[in-house]
Amino acid sequence: MYLLQVSNTVAHDPDSSYWYLPIAIQLIFAVIFVAVMMGVTHWLGPKRNTADKLETFASGIKSHGDARQPMAIKYFLVAILFVLFDVEVIFFYPYAVNFKELGWNGFFAVLMFIAFFLAGFIYIIKKGALKWED
Repeated sequence: MYLLQVSNTVAHDPDSSYWYLPIAIQLIFAVIFVAVMMGVTHWLGPKRNTADKLETFASGIKSHGDARQPMAIKYFLVAILFVLFDVEVIFFYPYAVNFKELGWNGFFAVLMFIAFFLAGFIYIIKKGALKWED
């Protein structure tokens, strides 16, 4: 009787780990399902390795050279440019909406954000990412 009473109080407590039991059961079933499906496909799947299947394929074009050759840094700098000018500008919107409530502390925080923003921009200019003569 006491065990039933304790389990009943645990079930009514919203901070109890009792409420995580369905998640744990679902996680266990998901892991078992993935393991079984991987095992079954490995066991039942075709195993005919031919020269055509083992050949490197890239969009129907014969590959030439090594895939591990150095890449120009300009591609990475273009990615940094994208992050700076397309994604980080979104963070100005909450300040624009709440600028009166944020006061001077919010103003200085946005100035610091702009300083980091400009530091990244200056870094990109110094590296020559905007010069495409190569």
